[in-house]
Amino acid sequence: MTEHTNKQFDADLEHVRSQFLQMGGVVEAMIHEAIEAIPAGDMTLVEKVREREKEVNRHEVEIDERISLILARHQPTAIDLRTLLAVSKMLTDMERSGDEAEKIATAVRRMYEYSQQQIPLIELRHMAQNVGNMLHNALDAFARLDPILAAQVVRSDKEVDKEWKAALRNLITYMMEDPRTISRAIDMIFIARALERIGDHAKNMAERVIYMVKGADVRHTGVKNTERLARGEEESAES
Repeated sequence: MTEHTNKQFDADLEHVRSQFLQMGGVVEAMIHEAIEAIPAGDMTLVEKVREREKEVNRHEVEIDERISLILARHQPTAIDLRTLLAVSKMLTDMERSGDEAEKIATAVRRMYEYSQQQIPLIELRHMAQNVGNMLHNALDAFARLDPILAAQVVRSDKEVDKEWKAALRNLITYMMEDPRTISRAIDMIFIARALERIGDHAKNMAERVIYMVKGADVRHTGVKNTERLARGEEESAES
């Protein structure tokens, strides 16, 4: 590549990275607003989430097109090609995280529009906070090229899975004790499931960061091996 082409490639790559981080910030806001809307059925927040979902979709299309142009115009080195491939995969997970946040907002609207039988709202705030932290840390790991932080996100997914199972047990108990709560409890299960899926997407993105930085595919290798590979150590035979 000529120096001019190098500079153009670097600028294009930085634009992709920057816009992806912007997209992530929008999804973070969507998750926060969707959860904040639950206690009082705040329809203003619900509408904000729905509007932001359009912005997320716009980012996805624009970043995807830019990656295709970069690949067509340049011949990326191995590390730069890994970055582009990783972002392309992460883009799907980020867009789906936005979809899940929009599903939460839709469930909130349904719960309050139909004046469903009130049941105690199980505490999803802590689960939402954990999921929000996972997404934030995955973005931070991407921005800083930090595989160690990315491995922490992968480990965090286990705690979110535990919270999802606990929420499911609690809601099933409500439905068994009082059938009048079934409709609302189902919506709450829907919300908890959406949070759990966002956690899965954050984990996927964190795994992509490790691939991007270390060149190691840590999918399906187990948390301990993920942490080893993130540190640059050999993968253990035990998994």
